[in-house]
Amino acid sequence: MPRQILVALQPGTDPIAPLPPAAFHRTLEEPIYCPKCEATYYLLADYDWVISRHFEDESRRHKAMLKKSIFLEHTLGHPTLHLESNGVIITKHPKEQAKPSVLEMKPVTRRLM
Repeated sequence: MPRQILVALQPGTDPIAPLPPAAFHRTLEEPIYCPKCEATYYLLADYDWVISRHFEDESRRHKAMLKKSIFLEHTLGHPTLHLESNGVIITKHPKEQAKPSVLEMKPVTRRLM
């Protein structure tokens, strides 16, 4: 059986990376909350995997890894909008950083000011 992928997305955002290949995805009822702030992540998975008999046992490690990653990102202000777990590796997709305009940039020099 191929490795299943569980995706955590912040509400109101679009996936930054493509979702795992599937005909349909299902949002799980229990989102992951950061206990220190109001950051919420909804969980998405392949529909066929979610309705399988062994989903609760198979997804336990995925959920634990996603929770730990979300809790560790609290100190950074939750910059990641899209996280993926295959049960072994967490892939983070942070939000795009806006590039500063030329007028906002400071001159590059070797002298101390």
